[in-house]
Amino acid sequence: MGRSRRTIPEELLLLALDPATGTTAQPQSLDLGLAGAQLVELALAGRIAPDGDRIAVVVPRPTGDPTLDSALELLRRRGAPVRAVHWIGGPRLGLRQTYLSHLERCGMVHAVEGQMCGVLPTTRYQATETAISREIRARLDNAIRTGVPPDPRTAALAALAHAVGLGKHLYPGNEGRSSRSRLRDLIRHDPMGGLVAHAVMDVQNGAATQPRRGGAPAVRPAHGPRTPEPAAGPGHHAAGQPHRSTMARAAAH
Repeated sequence: MGRSRRTIPEELLLLALDPATGTTAQPQSLDLGLAGAQLVELALAGRIAPDGDRIAVVVPRPTGDPTLDSALELLRRRGAPVRAVHWIGGPRLGLRQTYLSHLERCGMVHAVEGQMCGVLPTTRYQATETAISREIRARLDNAIRTGVPPDPRTAALAALAHAVGLGKHLYPGNEGRSSRSRLRDLIRHDPMGGLVAHAVMDVQNGAATQPRRGGAPAVRPAHGPRTPEPAAGPGHHAAGQPHRSTMARAAAH
């Protein structure tokens, strides 16, 4: 995979980054969204494919993107197809920081040092390539405004943005209600994006841990309709972590 095209995890993170504060909207659900975005990117690269509500590796060949290839290798080691909801709900320590560090190396964001509560050193991130962020946002706006089916990448990005609760960040207030509704409706334009987006919402709703009568995990069919917006998590959070945290300095791929 060449580096001329931004990946969906990178675009999702840039959408979530507040240009004024250097914080990310919906930090808890964003971590789930990044894990899901990796699945969509691998599917677009032809490495994995949906198998019902599961994800199967069909071509284990590396993509050339170290972070994606790490996820691909973990999926390959599973042997059998894995439920999307279980994969997304698994531990992903440092994934957001990994992508922030990568965007910093690419020159799309720069780190701003600060302090948390006046004591703990922290790092926030400011977008430097604002034209890129505007272009990503314009693709979503255009799909919402025109109603024309978007390309698979934009449809998947819209599905994930809705799933992690970015609709209220991108289109706030009562005036943004109709745009949030149309953002949600874009889920139907990409089957893989829809599968992953519903899995992200199921993890947030606890579906990944609710046992069935027979003891198997309960997972709602991925392609069923969704009408309500997901409950919003914390509004904003510092994009970086305290420097003493190992997660804050996770190696970027």
